[in-house]
Amino acid sequence: MKPFKRIHLIVMDSVGIGEAPDAAQFDDYDVDTLGHIARERGGLNMPNLAALGLSNIEEIQGVPAADQPLAYYTKMQEASRGKDTMTGHWEIMGLYIDTPFRVFEHGFPEALITQIEQKTGRKIIGNKPASGTEIIDELGEEHVKTGALIVYTSADSVLQIAAHEDIVPLKELYEICEYCREITLEDPYMLGRIIARPFVGEAGNFKRTANRHDYALKPFSPTVMNALKEADYDVIALGKISDIYDGEGVTQSIRTVSNSDGMDKIIATLDEPFHGLSFLNLVDFDALYGHRRDPQGYADALEDFDTRLPEVFAKMTSDDLLIITADHGNDPTYRGTDHTREYVPLLVYSPRFAGGGQALPIRKTFADIGATVAENFNVTMPEYGKSFLTDLK
Repeated sequence: MKPFKRIHLIVMDSVGIGEAPDAAQFDDYDVDTLGHIARERGGLNMPNLAALGLSNIEEIQGVPAADQPLAYYTKMQEASRGKDTMTGHWEIMGLYIDTPFRVFEHGFPEALITQIEQKTGRKIIGNKPASGTEIIDELGEEHVKTGALIVYTSADSVLQIAAHEDIVPLKELYEICEYCREITLEDPYMLGRIIARPFVGEAGNFKRTANRHDYALKPFSPTVMNALKEADYDVIALGKISDIYDGEGVTQSIRTVSNSDGMDKIIATLDEPFHGLSFLNLVDFDALYGHRRDPQGYADALEDFDTRLPEVFAKMTSDDLLIITADHGNDPTYRGTDHTREYVPLLVYSPRFAGGGQALPIRKTFADIGATVAENFNVTMPEYGKSFLTDLK
């Protein structure tokens, strides 16, 4: 088969499609992000994902299986020992993570908090799992009065620091986060990301700004993105992709502020004459609805995403390949606010597939995507993953 000139990879952050075989090892039982959202909704209206073959992977209420799916379809099982964003994304690009990043479901140890306070000269308030908007509403006024830093976490391996831009200048906040990154790289903390979360406004009307900055670990080994960049291909990172890989293998980074903006950006990218990979993460599914256990909001976001797909299809040519998948699950009907260990969907579409698609074998690792991308562009294959490129006819 003639190689594709451009591959467009969309990660629907946290959109799992049913309990993984090893879910019990992660304390997850009867979890199914898409299935349970559809049940709570009384059925999902997603005709475009239906046409691609989403319900041909697993039956989803309201989403009919396609008689002749437009895409090749299957589901993927995560091989790495984790269910967080970085682990899932790194595996997609060919890595295997055998030591999971640490999460702090009850807040951070006092020793770490003391260390940050002593270094910064500022007190810490919060130090608990929380929604970023809710904790600003709760503690923002105290922060403005005292200058104390609002520290919180989520079910991801992340330490977040919120501060008002008029109280803690951005330069200072970024320096604090850089310090926190340095001291949490290894055990006993082994944190995936430190995130600066600046906000503005007054009590009762605080708003986070676009000056968020992530301080991530670098991938432990080169990924397929590194191989593409070294071979002079374009690697366009959309949304938080550049942050997840700490800029490794990225030739252009484009930030987004929402799922809708992310779709705007990838649709605009389809008009660009690049040669290589465009890679988009749609974080709202996870951040706004999964962690907040909001199945109705999640359903709305899924249906909104579906409505944007015709704009993508309209700009694709036979030189384009679209891959839609996810990085983990986050069943909003489940207990707690943690991610859930699930299969993720895999839909692979190109206008080149005149006869439509068909079922692919269930993938045993997300790294099969990275291997497929590498084979298409004839760059160094990752150590993990098996390409499905020759199955696309």
